[in-house]
Amino acid sequence: MSDIPTPTPPSLTHFDAQGQAHMVDVGAKQATHRIAVACGQIEMRPETLALIGSGSAKKGDVLGVARIAGIMAAKKTSDLIPLCHPLALTRVALEFELRTHENAVLCTATVETVGATGVEMEALTAVQVALLTVYDMCKAADKGMVIGGVRLLEKRGGKSGSFFAPASPVR
Repeated sequence: MSDIPTPTPPSLTHFDAQGQAHMVDVGAKQATHRIAVACGQIEMRPETLALIGSGSAKKGDVLGVARIAGIMAAKKTSDLIPLCHPLALTRVALEFELRTHENAVLCTATVETVGATGVEMEALTAVQVALLTVYDMCKAADKGMVIGGVRLLEKRGGKSGSFFAPASPVR
């Protein structure tokens, strides 16, 4: 046997001492400025990307509608994820990049609040729903689109400090 200690895995905060799921009590935590940035992409046929880029999709402005859907999703995250706290968001911004060399649309969401808990789930939810909206609006032209690479890029604020994801092929 080795004398090297085995690292203790981090505890999962959504379980109590008896292993029951619960909502984390953030009442005693200090309200701080919190930011999270998430990204993901949807891959498609070149013709589908061209439809989005030209604004000629039958259902209209694909990225404009996807942006609104992502903002709405961030605001409704606690209705979708059972143990998330409802938050007063101070900013939700979505950016899209057409990546013709990959036949993909990259979505990046930035979410901010001043509060006792972070906004990582809100940023991730915004990206997922925005990309699902792109799929919905373009599925008549391309049912084979693939959503992937959704991940947290960065989070700042709160007791755990900052997190910056390592480089990824999606970014």
